[in-house]
Amino acid sequence: MTDDTPTASENPYENPQVVDDPPIRRWPLFPPVWVWVLFAFFVVLVGLVRVREVSGDRAIVNILTLILSFLACNVLGLWFLFLSGYSRSLRWKTIAAFTGALICFFSAFKIDHVTGELVPVFRCRWQPPRDAQLEQPDVASNSPAIDLQTTTDQDFPQFLGPHRDGQLDGPLLETDWQTHPPQELWRQPIGAGWSSFAAVNGFAVTIEQRGEEEIVSCYRVATGELVWAHSETTRHSTVMGGVGPRSTPTIHEGKVYTLGATGNLLCLDGSDGEIVWQDNVLTRYGVTPEEDIKSVAWGRAGSPLIVDDLLVVPSGGPANGKKVSLAAFNKDTGELVWEAGDRQVSYSSPVLADLLGKRQIVLVNENNVSAHAPTTGEELWQHAWPGASNTEASVANPQIVGENRVLLSKHYGKGAVVLELVTDTAGVVGTKEVWAEKVVLKTKFTNVIVHDGHAYALSDGILECVDVESGKRRWKRGRYGQGQVLRVGELILVQAESGEVAMVALSPSKFTELSKFQAIEGQTWNNLCLYGDLLLVRNAEEAACYRLATRSPVDAMPEGPAPEANPPE
Repeated sequence: MTDDTPTASENPYENPQVVDDPPIRRWPLFPPVWVWVLFAFFVVLVGLVRVREVSGDRAIVNILTLILSFLACNVLGLWFLFLSGYSRSLRWKTIAAFTGALICFFSAFKIDHVTGELVPVFRCRWQPPRDAQLEQPDVASNSPAIDLQTTTDQDFPQFLGPHRDGQLDGPLLETDWQTHPPQELWRQPIGAGWSSFAAVNGFAVTIEQRGEEEIVSCYRVATGELVWAHSETTRHSTVMGGVGPRSTPTIHEGKVYTLGATGNLLCLDGSDGEIVWQDNVLTRYGVTPEEDIKSVAWGRAGSPLIVDDLLVVPSGGPANGKKVSLAAFNKDTGELVWEAGDRQVSYSSPVLADLLGKRQIVLVNENNVSAHAPTTGEELWQHAWPGASNTEASVANPQIVGENRVLLSKHYGKGAVVLELVTDTAGVVGTKEVWAEKVVLKTKFTNVIVHDGHAYALSDGILECVDVESGKRRWKRGRYGQGQVLRVGELILVQAESGEVAMVALSPSKFTELSKFQAIEGQTWNNLCLYGDLLLVRNAEEAACYRLATRSPVDAMPEGPAPEANPPE
């Protein structure tokens, strides 16, 4: 008989085995050390990038800061979403709320423009651009004609002043604006654009954008009264470059010459703003505004140059077609006289120079600098100066620093170079580099002042002094942003990007800021205009005029021993 009773070892009720449940993984509610270490790593990188300015470009520093900050936030975000101990419901609700907030923000706001260092400025999507909110200029039909034919010693008739070099020998200005504050004569809204004022015989002309109208406007310097305006229906607008015209009018023998952002070339009667003749460099050379913006992304910026009986402007052409560097027109009739060069335009303006004993028009093009005979346009010499007018743009004018030397400067990793012109036995003019330094005179939107063997400029937003002979930095101080500079006697007036105007001593020995005041509000890339003791300032939002206190020569500060130089940064 078989015993089917289970043995003790087989009896499930005897010696029961304790079987543990699988361990429950406890996810932390607070990030572990390795997450904080990784987060801190990116934060430290942000600090190093900003303190060391590793790229040498504040705009690139801001881009790197954004990328590294995004990565740092992602470390915490990814931990929260996938590795934290919070409930799945809470995690996904948090992500949904964050995503929804971003969608709501960008549904309500858009990037209106960026600063010179690529910091975005937002505006409501349903709000029209500020310039479109302005009324069109209203000039009385019976307004009397004005006189732009009479000239005075105080005139500031073109881009960068009488000599197109950003320099004035006077007046002798008071240096203490606390004791002698600038007197505001008027302040008023103005259309968009980066054009500056040109002033002759008590009247100032600029170009501005109001809605779809690009307007050449003439104001009375002392009061801000609009005396005439001429409109053309066209509009240039980009997020990176802003809205409106860039170039500055030229006033000559009673006429006003302008080049608009979309190529409108105008000769106006200075008495009433009526057209004498007009052309369009885009139309003439077979380019539409839509095509041009792909090659010349930030609009036509070259200010017209008068040479004898000619009006000379940069011209360019289609991206894949024939290009003309310069075009010269009869200034009275608008008839084309000559064309020269085969390069795309930059954002620089041509200058008239005397080099090697010859008068010549010197121009920075998109990717070279060239010189041309004023009467025929014949190319006299050229030198490669790399750049692209839709990325690494050239803006600064060439500066003449001797009878056979030219100073070039730009940002985007190029810096500055001094060229020396040399003539071979056959009489052909060539160039050689005297020095080239990538870390000095990084002029992004601005120009260089050269005085007594030293160059002064806003180098990526910081005022800098450089020895022209050697290329060595003397000092670099004062962060003013992407603004502008103007020499007045032994002083430098600095138009800061913030709208402030500062006064700095013109000295290679040491940086000394003497005074400053808030002239206008808002982002300011426009150049200054000084008509006698009247300072005209503007940006894309407002314009103002200030009377600056002056001193007689006997009140001038006595010369003293040269102070110690600031150590170079």
